[in-house]
Amino acid sequence: MAGFEDPAFYGDRWADVYDERHEYLDPAPAVDFLARLAGRGPVLELAIGTGRVALPLAARGIAVEGVDVSEAMVARLRAKPGGTSIPVTIGDMADGPASGPFRLVYVVFNSLFGLLSQARQADCFRNAARVLEPGGAFVLECFVPDLSRSSRGQQVAVRSVTEDSVTVGLGRYDTAAQRITTQVVTLGRPGAALWPVALRYCWPAELDLMAGQAGLRRRKRYGDWDRRPFGPASGRHISVYERA
Repeated sequence: MAGFEDPAFYGDRWADVYDERHEYLDPAPAVDFLARLAGRGPVLELAIGTGRVALPLAARGIAVEGVDVSEAMVARLRAKPGGTSIPVTIGDMADGPASGPFRLVYVVFNSLFGLLSQARQADCFRNAARVLEPGGAFVLECFVPDLSRSSRGQQVAVRSVTEDSVTVGLGRYDTAAQRITTQVVTLGRPGAALWPVALRYCWPAELDLMAGQAGLRRRKRYGDWDRRPFGPASGRHISVYERA
């Protein structure tokens, strides 16, 4: 049985419900931000998934390609209008299966943290740098770790309550490994459903170090897709890197 260490595990388990569970995410601000960096492309989305960002970006006439390790997630992309027109390579984004060069490479919604070791995350930086064209940009969207959200290494958060169900997130933090292991549990009349997530989080300074080791430098960091300033109270960041 596949487990957290299988790179396709998250996508394969979440593919059937991913869009439904993330419909609260408006892709428009990210698409606006990325389009300004992309020009006419080509651009590469790492962990393209169901195409939440790639499809509206491609709809603007930008040449978009993708990489994803989960065939189940890519099948969801293919089933959407315009999905078959986006070339997608099935493979681990840390292994750099795309050739490029690309005007823009991007990873959104914490997907970099789905690589569960520092070494694999650093591989991703190196491979992004390898396929960037001169003057191109590598963009990351990541949350800023907040260990105060856990109590003694554990976290319980109620996601939703309806007349027929309750959804709760149950997580454990391993601060030595910088790892969060979570089950999103829905209890309802049909029974229980489990949606597992494992992440290896890191702070912006560590990301900058990985970028430097890959031959990249930070051009800019924002607090959100609307380019608000990044500061001590920011819960996430949009970081833009370029070749050093």
